[in-house]
Amino acid sequence: MASRSTAASDEVVGWLMAGDPAIRWQVMADLLDAPAADVAAERARTATHGWGAALLALQDPDGRWAQALYSPKFTSTTYTLLLLQRLGLPSGNRQALAGVRQLWDGAACYSGGLMLAPSVHRPEACITAMIVRLTCDFGLTEPRLADSMAWLLGQQLPDGGWNCRSVRDGSRHGSFHTTLLVLEALAASQRTHPDAIVDAATARGRGFLLAHRLCRSHHTGQLVDPRYLRFPFPPGWRYDVVRALEHFIDAGADWDDRLTDGLDAIRAQRLPDGRWKGQGRYSGRYWATLEPAGPSRWATLRALRVVRWHRSLTGDRSHA
Repeated sequence: MASRSTAASDEVVGWLMAGDPAIRWQVMADLLDAPAADVAAERARTATHGWGAALLALQDPDGRWAQALYSPKFTSTTYTLLLLQRLGLPSGNRQALAGVRQLWDGAACYSGGLMLAPSVHRPEACITAMIVRLTCDFGLTEPRLADSMAWLLGQQLPDGGWNCRSVRDGSRHGSFHTTLLVLEALAASQRTHPDAIVDAATARGRGFLLAHRLCRSHHTGQLVDPRYLRFPFPPGWRYDVVRALEHFIDAGADWDDRLTDGLDAIRAQRLPDGRWKGQGRYSGRYWATLEPAGPSRWATLRALRVVRWHRSLTGDRSHA
């Protein structure tokens, strides 16, 4: 390992490294600056050990999970794949590709916009973004992807955000949830097929989040929803400030002081021993409970990644 984390004690790092391969490879990459080959080797283990292997073993013979595409949350094909992506299942995994193919085969397409619910006859930006992200991150070759990307770009609102209600009721104000889902999808596309138009749309979308200081009304400055300051895992479709900051990290963005409210909310939840407790989980069906109650490796890893990123850009060690 090349260096030690500047944001976590050796004891906390050791505790994290005693966890699942999905935790270990991210600690190695984001907190320890381990050699790329070592990170890749540990990441590959997510397909054969621990949580990742357990989820893959639950796949139906036809490539779906729970014999469902989108519902129930969080055992359907869409949400199981989103969790596998967050665990770090490598691109090109045969089972993941089969699952993403099921999403495309089962989706209704409306000029590029996608819908997975058979009873709903209109596209939705959230579902389209999820499918686009999974397609790009797992490396599925899909000729309809370009049309879905174009449709998402065409749904961007004047304030820079996106809202899944726009098609349904004409909403013209961005949604935190939808905006972040689309930003994640566009970022996934940019990693393999950089495009100046997508880059400009992504910058405007991040501008929407910055204008709201990640969690506040741009009119009153009041907190929009206290749930945005919690960061349960897995996040599913829901927005939170840690997830938003993870996007800024992945995008290689510069520090902006309008991110401070989110950072301060994360720091405030740190336990005296340098860890973060679990944030609970959203209501719905789950394949399993990833962690017991108490200090959480997921919460701690995600929070430390944000804290370390901030320090790397600003040199601020006031909360060391």
